[in-house]
Amino acid sequence: MAIINPSSNYGTVAIVGVGLIGASLGLALKKAGVVNQVLGVGRSAPNLDQALKMGAIDAVVDLAEAAKQSDVIVLCMPVAQMRAAFETIEPHLEPRTMITDAGSTKGDVILAAKEVLGKKACQFVPAHPIAGGAQHGASAAKADLFAGKQTILCPLQENSPQDTDLIEGFWQSVGSVVKRISCVQHDAIYAAVSHLPHLLSYALMASVVNSEDADQKLSHVGAGFKDFTRIAASSPEMWRDICLGNRTAVLKELDQYLLIVSHMRKLIAENDGAGLEKLFNKASKARQDLDGL
Repeated sequence: MAIINPSSNYGTVAIVGVGLIGASLGLALKKAGVVNQVLGVGRSAPNLDQALKMGAIDAVVDLAEAAKQSDVIVLCMPVAQMRAAFETIEPHLEPRTMITDAGSTKGDVILAAKEVLGKKACQFVPAHPIAGGAQHGASAAKADLFAGKQTILCPLQENSPQDTDLIEGFWQSVGSVVKRISCVQHDAIYAAVSHLPHLLSYALMASVVNSEDADQKLSHVGAGFKDFTRIAASSPEMWRDICLGNRTAVLKELDQYLLIVSHMRKLIAENDGAGLEKLFNKASKARQDLDGL
């Protein structure tokens, strides 16, 4: 069981992957004054140097060394890399050390943690901060990235209540509003409201870019196109891993979406303005209601 007091200080925190989320977390933790030091682990020397210059991290170490020194380890890399991270961490994981993550999928990450960490999996409390942006890398980091944003916790049955509370407090310390749901609920929900929108944004961008008159089309885009495709500027590696890691739920949502699109195509082909307007009205009302939430 972790020995850190969640209301005061989290000691030494290692952030594995200091891109937008990781570097923002480092800035936020230091701004909140809840850490002694922040260690950075990553693959890109320029990105790590940027995080150091910004003050998001205090030192650069390798993952094995970070595991030995840290009180809390936060995995902020693409989800497909987390199994390898658990394998490196496991031999050095002290009973006092907690692990959490910022991955957008949970079922695959939890499976990897349980298979690799074994009995030590109780020290991993899965999380997903619902924060980010189209840009990626440490240079895009912001200390207030998590302020007022949700962070989803998907506690394991193996987690003690004290450790779950500790990690909840950890994310709350950077301004997150924490909610707890099961990993199955998480992956089903975010396949619909996060993973599918990114997939569609990439698809529209690819459709236009691959057309014969792409240059002409792109020279005439307006705000609507830019709004819809903004998230296609996100990290391709990260979203590749998310789509594959949560593929069952993503495919279910994609199939449902394709049915809707097929129905819309039929309405247009049949010149069914009333049917098209009815569908648009329903969607428009639901979108307007979102602004009141």
